[in-house]
Amino acid sequence: MKIAVGTKNPAKIAAVRQVIERAWPECELVSVSVPSGVSEMPLSDEECLLGARNRARLARSEAGADLGFGLEGGVQEMSEGLMLVSWVVASHEDGREGVSGSARLPLPEKIAQRVRAGEELGPVMDDLVKQTNTKHRSGAAGILTDELATRTEMFATAVAYALSRFVVPEFY
Repeated sequence: MKIAVGTKNPAKIAAVRQVIERAWPECELVSVSVPSGVSEMPLSDEECLLGARNRARLARSEAGADLGFGLEGGVQEMSEGLMLVSWVVASHEDGREGVSGSARLPLPEKIAQRVRAGEELGPVMDDLVKQTNTKHRSGAAGILTDELATRTEMFATAVAYALSRFVVPEFY
């Protein structure tokens, strides 16, 4: 089985690898850089889901894979404040799709204000911790939880949930 993930981001690739190697140890995993078709900083669940769906379908198609994964992170405004969210779509060549979202993490107000003002979360986090490309490692989730939960872990759970329809198809 050939599986494609629509990103070159190491944290996202690790999330998919972590899960699919448990489900299908013999599979081939390839990563391809594909556009999400949404803004760099998705500002809603709907926009994140669309970006994940676009990446999953394009990755599968471009790689000639059996299954494609799209992972998209962003934020969602709620009454409790601005929440960090992520969505995963698994797109099968036969048209079936698995969809899942991650847990939500409330962003501190000083970070939320900058995102609401138009800044992308990754560079905001880089600025606050004086590092570069934190989104390719533990991400905002890891930074804000002191590594109790990382970006890879957030996405890995959503990847597993998106795979449910493929690993136990008798329930779907």
